[in-house]
Amino acid sequence: MRRDGGGGDDEQFIRSLRPARLDECIGQARVVSGLRISLQAARERGEALDHVLLHGPPGLGKTTFANVIAAEMGTGIVTTSGPAVERGGDLMGILTNLSRGDILFIDEIHRLPRAVEEFLYPAMEDFCVNFTIEKGADARTLRYALKPFTLVGATTRAGLLSSPLRERFGIAHHLDFYPVDELTRVVARSASILAVDVTEEGAVEIARRARGTPRIANRLLR
Repeated sequence: MRRDGGGGDDEQFIRSLRPARLDECIGQARVVSGLRISLQAARERGEALDHVLLHGPPGLGKTTFANVIAAEMGTGIVTTSGPAVERGGDLMGILTNLSRGDILFIDEIHRLPRAVEEFLYPAMEDFCVNFTIEKGADARTLRYALKPFTLVGATTRAGLLSSPLRERFGIAHHLDFYPVDELTRVVARSASILAVDVTEEGAVEIARRARGTPRIANRLLR
């Protein structure tokens, strides 16, 4: 789990090229338009954004959009992944440390253990968690109130999500592969950030080889 920074050289390289705000995003027009409407509505209500599910092939910008959502809402973001949250206690520690309106980004959310997933349900619905103290006849269930937050879940395999979890996301967007013209613009933007000279023909060639994926395009540029 991390709030910011961290990661190896490749991750830092990718992070340096990510758009920070919606206006900087290239492509995924339907996702950008839908998020813009949802974000504006949440800001006008003065409430946390509804929970967001982002699904699609790897490298298309799910992590980028999670960070953009946090920036647009002016909140912090805590990042983890399904395999990293092994027990309900792990999730409890994350949830109780969130500030009001924070984004909790869970990558590979389809890999959450079922027990952890069920622990998440009341947190998503009622902003509370239930936990049991003592054992046997003395066992008691306590309810702990959480600050309102937004869960952004990302998955490459939406079909593996259970129906109860999927239904708790008020906003869901599928990310599509990028056409060559949009990837060419991505390459040109990245080249500008990196101060790398690339011709228009070179940018188009990189875009054609990137298999519709900005992450691949940026690595080819590198």
